[in-house]
Amino acid sequence: MDLWTALQALILGVVEGLTEFLPISSTGHQIIVADLLDFGGERAMAFNIIIQLGAILAVVWEFRRKILDVVIGLPTQPSAQRFTANLLIAFLPAVVLGVIFADLIHQYLFNPITVATALVVGGVIMLWAERRQHEVHAETVDEITWKDALKVGFAQCLAMIPGTSRSGSTIIGGLLFGLSRKTATEFSFFLAMPTMVGAAVYSGYKYRHLFVPADFPVFAIGFVTAFIFAMIAVRGLLKFIASHSYAAFAWYRIVFGLVILATWQFGWVDWAAAKP
Repeated sequence: MDLWTALQALILGVVEGLTEFLPISSTGHQIIVADLLDFGGERAMAFNIIIQLGAILAVVWEFRRKILDVVIGLPTQPSAQRFTANLLIAFLPAVVLGVIFADLIHQYLFNPITVATALVVGGVIMLWAERRQHEVHAETVDEITWKDALKVGFAQCLAMIPGTSRSGSTIIGGLLFGLSRKTATEFSFFLAMPTMVGAAVYSGYKYRHLFVPADFPVFAIGFVTAFIFAMIAVRGLLKFIASHSYAAFAWYRIVFGLVILATWQFGWVDWAAAKP
């Protein structure tokens, strides 16, 4: 492993960790940054699976007490059973649609122009959602109904379009469906666990031939970096939303997306020729 490859892995690990759980699209940022770093091909596909596992491990660690309480209480406690059922209900739409459309979406939509467009559109929707009057009926994740969970699950499916953001779709969907800002954010984190682990296991098995021992040092750098910066991002976001709206993230999405579109439109960067 040369120094440049190690630096690429470090940068992409930082990007994954910081963006995975913020409503700004980790996939979109990965596509754009990887293209700028010229980090692509089969190694990149395997690398992305590994760093996503690093990011999700950070959330598992952050919410370990809640997870442990649910696991222990699952046989006897109705609240633990309801919470688990809600996660499964919210998880199912992404499983079904992901299996059906994942390959087509990766083939036709994984490019910087799609990402930039989705960033702008998603940012506008976030601003609209934040400015609406919120009618909250679920102040904690334990108050979420199965109908709320199903709605959030379908909202999560929008994130199959790169640049939309899985966390953004679920959080803003939760706000629109009557969840408090804190509840929508936490449920998005919990929903990320089965969604991302399931996607990683599915992709890891499907592309198992891409994992070669020679690349393990690169994977290790990305995994550890993604874990550390995802932990920072999760804790920072929970503190931030206690006293702020998501408007700052919406404006970031809009500005970032417009910059990418402008560089393409004026021919400064040939984003349209970028390969996933």
